[in-house]
Amino acid sequence: MRIIAGFLLCLLLPAATPVRAASEYAWPLDPRPAVARPFANPDERWQPGHRGVDLAGSAGQTVHAAGAGRVHHVGRVDDRIVISVLHPNGLLTTYEPITESGVAEGDEVTVGTALGTLAAGHPGCPVAVCLHWGLRRGSGHAARYFNPLLLVGAAPVRLLPDAGAAPSG
Repeated sequence: MRIIAGFLLCLLLPAATPVRAASEYAWPLDPRPAVARPFANPDERWQPGHRGVDLAGSAGQTVHAAGAGRVHHVGRVDDRIVISVLHPNGLLTTYEPITESGVAEGDEVTVGTALGTLAAGHPGCPVAVCLHWGLRRGSGHAARYFNPLLLVGAAPVRLLPDAGAAPSG
């Protein structure tokens, strides 16, 4: 049974976790920011959660593309400007709130390309100013959200219990 479970896990893991090369992605803020609010993906897509991370920054700070790709969206979503970049591997990174955009939809970007400047006033940000950085694959009902810290090797590791292990104690 464990062999079958291990085999199934190996089949599902590549689809569930974005793959990256060590130098393919970088932090969108420089210097490396503190994580002000962590990623919290809900069990069901309709439940509340935090589908990204909030990175502590300062108003007017330059926001950089975390990876190479094509600018997918630049525009207002609710009361703020959001920029998204579609990467060649099908991942989409999002950056908000932005005050001044330095890119247009369709522009090709590389790691570190200036996308715009960080604005104050991100709802739910526990510090004065933060960048909400998101990562997903797909859109609409097919969208799957991931912790963007996976791209820079900074996501926390979560160990799952062995279902076949005897309870301790």
